[in-house]
Amino acid sequence: MSDTPSSAAQASGIEAISAGGDALVGMATLGKTAAALALVIATILICTALLKRWSPQRSAAGGQLRVVGSTALGSRERVVIVDVKGTWLVLGVGGGQITKLHELEAPRQTQTPLDDAAGPSEERFASRFARALKHNAGLGGQGRGES
Repeated sequence: MSDTPSSAAQASGIEAISAGGDALVGMATLGKTAAALALVIATILICTALLKRWSPQRSAAGGQLRVVGSTALGSRERVVIVDVKGTWLVLGVGGGQITKLHELEAPRQTQTPLDDAAGPSEERFASRFARALKHNAGLGGQGRGES
């Protein structure tokens, strides 16, 4: 058989389709690879989150250690009060080391700062302040020294 212009055009069309098909196959392979990589990364992130959530919480000293309070002294230094089995340790933390500053017995009842300021005979600052605001605003109420 002889090569006619129609058969030559047909052959070039098949070559164009096969070249385009190779590009499509390459894109499909790239898409599958990207999807597999995203699946692996998502699996790693989910497993990490589950392990953090369900791992047993390691409590220091068998749950006998509790931070009572702390305050910053500088950019890297802190004073921390730690309760260890009924004993308070005052620790200095900073510069990569921990120093025991003082040791004392823990109080029988832990008082909140509001309880310290207001005893049974003293009234709380908030109520005194509210009464002073009402008095200064001309809303009446008990004034200073009136009972």
